[in-house]
Amino acid sequence: MSETAQHETTGRPTSDVSGAVGWVGLAGLACWVLICRHWAQVADAFNIPGPRLPLAGPYAALVGVLACGLPMVLWSLLVDKVHRRASTGLDWSAPRAWRDGLSTAAVKLLGLWATWAMIGAFYVLERYYWQGSYLFAIRLMGVAVVPLVLLSIPYVLWLERVLVQRHDGAWHFGAMLLGRDGWDGPHVLRYLRSWAVKGFFTAFMFSILPGGFSDLVNWQAWSGPVALTNGLTVGLFVIDAQIGTVGYLLTMRPLDAQIRSANPFLEGWLAALICYPPFTLMGDGGVLDYHPATADWSHWLADYPVLLWVWGAWLVLLVAIYAWATMAFGLRFSNLTYRGVLTHGPYRLTRHPAYVSKNLFWWSATLPFFATSHQWSDAIRNTVILAGVSGVYWWRGVTEARHLAQEDPKYRAYAQWALQHAPITRALRWFQRWLFD
Repeated sequence: MSETAQHETTGRPTSDVSGAVGWVGLAGLACWVLICRHWAQVADAFNIPGPRLPLAGPYAALVGVLACGLPMVLWSLLVDKVHRRASTGLDWSAPRAWRDGLSTAAVKLLGLWATWAMIGAFYVLERYYWQGSYLFAIRLMGVAVVPLVLLSIPYVLWLERVLVQRHDGAWHFGAMLLGRDGWDGPHVLRYLRSWAVKGFFTAFMFSILPGGFSDLVNWQAWSGPVALTNGLTVGLFVIDAQIGTVGYLLTMRPLDAQIRSANPFLEGWLAALICYPPFTLMGDGGVLDYHPATADWSHWLADYPVLLWVWGAWLVLLVAIYAWATMAFGLRFSNLTYRGVLTHGPYRLTRHPAYVSKNLFWWSATLPFFATSHQWSDAIRNTVILAGVSGVYWWRGVTEARHLAQEDPKYRAYAQWALQHAPITRALRWFQRWLFD
């Protein structure tokens, strides 16, 4: 009996990511945040010259990515030994001679550099990205181009020695550009979809790093349910952003974190992109903006001190589950991609813990059925629109599940297990049957 078949009959399929990876990343990030918050004492202890202020700038946020990424890389290589897995597509037992891969590597480098040029051209032409928080991301990516080009040469040559399938997506794209025989259209499309995900979302992740990190390092309000809730949720969202950024950056075969495929369904891309700038529909004045005439939870519960504490704890729990869902990916977080199957952590509760917790947080924090205008029309409108936002995330979940089920029998086994054993999935299935049957 196959491993997958055994899991279908005996229990939950084994996760492709160990549960410890995200936790060691969190430990590294927490240490760096503490150093940044107490930089004055650290600088005094080690006689480091310079201002005695918290390290809350954008480059400190960038070092935070290294602080959580490096422990995850080390754990993955030294403990989980992910580089030895067959799913990497690498065979370390009999490396080829360097000279045997020069021609193939040259074609791959052409394809890779042409891809980066296309991504760069997109950001140069789209002036939306040359303002606000995106300025840091664009400048950072511009500075990174030269070292990335230089480092890609030894990296591609090194991998060429141990790749099982030497003609990967970069080779097919490079061969197409050169007009060589043997390139395959579906391989090229699969490759370009993967880089479209990485190119688009990496800039977004860089753009959101500095703000949240600065707020966390400078956070001083510890008393009262509202201030404590806001501070803790900021910290949890920083965890999500930092570890998520690591996931977008380290799509590398030796870490078994390569993008195996990007979502091939147009509706999947539409459902995802309308949740992110510049396409977002949920922002101020957007079609799905549910905020007019609303106030947050602290306004409506201000006269109920005990309920403020209870509600604040509920909100923190929801964001904690959301951050936990990102941590569970370890090095593999990214939207619209298949990079292995997760079955541990919050994925024991539901197939989509991030979407469930995020939407419950929005409902609980906004309370859209109350309106500051005291007009029923505003309350009804905001409730319906927020229900539409939740519908978008349901749509995203459906398209993602369809993509993963198409790629991996293990995901199909996990989906069947979740229907029977994941409590939130079981509850939603029962509600769906009650509503429509």
